Amino acid sequence: MSQRQVLLVFEQYQKARTEFVQTVAELSTRPQNIETLQATGVMQLLRPLLLDVVPTVQQTAALALGRLANYNDDLAEAVVKSDILPQLVYSLAEQNRFYKKAAAFVLRAVAKHSPQLAQTVVDCGALDALVICLEEFDPGVKEAAAWALGYIARHNDELAQAVVDAGAVPLLVLCIQEPELSLKRIAASALSDICKHSPELAQTVVDAGAIAHLAQMILNPDSKLKRQVLSAFAQISKHSVELAELVVEAEIFPAVLTCLKDSHEVVIKNTATLIREIAKHTPELCQLIMNAGGVAAVVDYIGDTKGNVRLPGIMMLGYVAAHSETLAMAVIVSKGVSQLAIILSDEQEDHIKAATVWALGQIGRHTPEHAKAIAVSNVLPKLLQSYISPDSSEDLQTKSKKALKNILQKCVYLPALEPLLQEAPPNILKHVVAQYSKVLPNDPSARRMFVTSGGLKKIQEIRSEPGSALQEHIHEINKCFPEEIVRYYSPGYSEALLQRVEGFKPSTEMQTS
Repeated sequence: MSQRQVLLVFEQYQKARTEFVQTVAELSTRPQNIETLQATGVMQLLRPLLLDVVPTVQQTAALALGRLANYNDDLAEAVVKSDILPQLVYSLAEQNRFYKKAAAFVLRAVAKHSPQLAQTVVDCGALDALVICLEEFDPGVKEAAAWALGYIARHNDELAQAVVDAGAVPLLVLCIQEPELSLKRIAASALSDICKHSPELAQTVVDAGAIAHLAQMILNPDSKLKRQVLSAFAQISKHSVELAELVVEAEIFPAVLTCLKDSHEVVIKNTATLIREIAKHTPELCQLIMNAGGVAAVVDYIGDTKGNVRLPGIMMLGYVAAHSETLAMAVIVSKGVSQLAIILSDEQEDHIKAATVWALGQIGRHTPEHAKAIAVSNVLPKLLQSYISPDSSEDLQTKSKKALKNILQKCVYLPALEPLLQEAPPNILKHVVAQYSKVLPNDPSARRMFVTSGGLKKIQEIRSEPGSALQEHIHEINKCFPEEIVRYYSPGYSEALLQRVEGFKPSTEMQTS
């Protein structure tokens, strides 16, 4: 056999290997092929090709493994059991940039499924190798490494702390300063995943100087970058007053409010989440948001959006209103109550209704003026319906009951209370009747209206337990009216009158005349 024929055998073998890994990598992109590939033992066939002498075969084998592991946790587990991870980690330090990207992809694909699989990636020494990749010249390698680190960190605080301890944070902060958009996005996302778990982890990111660099990207035209930046700020802000103040001091207001009008829903939701996380801490932070036009901007955005996108905005209004009478009045002046009333009517999801009910309760609980603003928006019957409806979730019922109680205890606007007299169960009715007992003794026109509208009649029809608070309130109301009027509207009184008519005998004088 000639030398040429010998070489041809090796060329054919190389060509076959190349064709095999390329075909498997292509087949792995289609979900319908995954089960068949797994059944044929594809993992065992790909593993030795990670050590192939031909770089293209190595890289494509790693890419195929990554796609398989990315599909579900069973395949990711199979990658782990095939003892592939140590080889990938070793290769991260030794191979070219193309292989490093593919290897980091496999590590990410395995780590994403569960904390246990992510821990397996950590245990095989991947963190140090991935952090070294963040210092590579090639931005694609940095991006692949940052992505893998973010997927490890997102599961829990122990894994996030491991990423921090490996020295990733300062390098991720450097990555957000690189010119490549995709690298900025992934690095910002990884920082967000680290920040979300605890104040200490968020502080680590802040101490690395991330805030100033993230703040410069809030108005970046790239929506995918903005959503990651806003998410990172929200995750920092949520933990404490001090961290929220550091974010605000980066002068993100009023620029961040323009993101509420972005064309991408995730950007809008992340912006509202950030504002909510800042607003929940202190009245002073709420005042700063309000001074920048934030309350009005949030009211506008919850009117322009639907479903879960508007949820953080609804909650933000509740947090603002909860802090003080003044801030609650600012929500009212910004037409927040009327917008929340519309949402309560329009939304179908109970968790969104529950947040809306809670926000309305926070607004109306301060003073009679606040409660009246709620009452005139015709919200009270809707709250009652949410409470008594068997279709409402337990959370919605609980929040509706609490909101009703908080608002009713302050509400002295009687026309809005009247519909509740007809439908409210006893535990709500006692709060309604209590408000009448406070107002009627001092308001003659209200007493007249109470009689002509049928309110007094309804009061007499209420059955109350002897000695209960409800009975006491009814007694106080009855004392506001002449005894004969109270008797007239009492149940059975008209029947008694008719019986008296039937039994009445005209006098002799009347018959003679």
